[in-house]
Amino acid sequence: MATSCRLAALPLGLAPPPHRRPAVAFAATAGVSYVGLKAPRSVAMRAADGASPGGGEGSSTEVPEIVKAAQDAWAKVEDKYAVTAIGVASLVALWTAVGAIKAIDKLPILPGVLELVGIGYTGWFTYRNLVFQPDREALVSKIKSTYNEITGSSS
Repeated sequence: MATSCRLAALPLGLAPPPHRRPAVAFAATAGVSYVGLKAPRSVAMRAADGASPGGGEGSSTEVPEIVKAAQDAWAKVEDKYAVTAIGVASLVALWTAVGAIKAIDKLPILPGVLELVGIGYTGWFTYRNLVFQPDREALVSKIKSTYNEITGSSS
């Protein structure tokens, strides 16, 4: 109860000052002292001949299959500069899109309006393409034809 009285007495918008710990000096090797920091530790490990981490057999430097596949795919790329530029551009676009969505989400009315628009479009799409048998068949054939155009296959 004393805490709530003390916090209620503070002016609005001001937080209580942070608690500070006194600085402590640690003596380290080679005559170097660190004030307020933990002393550095050095750890050395040695592996015995034939021993592997985890007690298993075999080499400890085996590369996972997905890493090998990624390395092989990267080796086959002819224009590495373009692939890298596309990757960086896609990351920047993702970062920009997340920022825009966060900004829209902070607006007071717009997220609710967009949610209603999404619900309305979902209802319209369902009624237009999924309720009746001929419409469903037309939608499936349209999806298959678009897929075949993109992939270049005829199946």
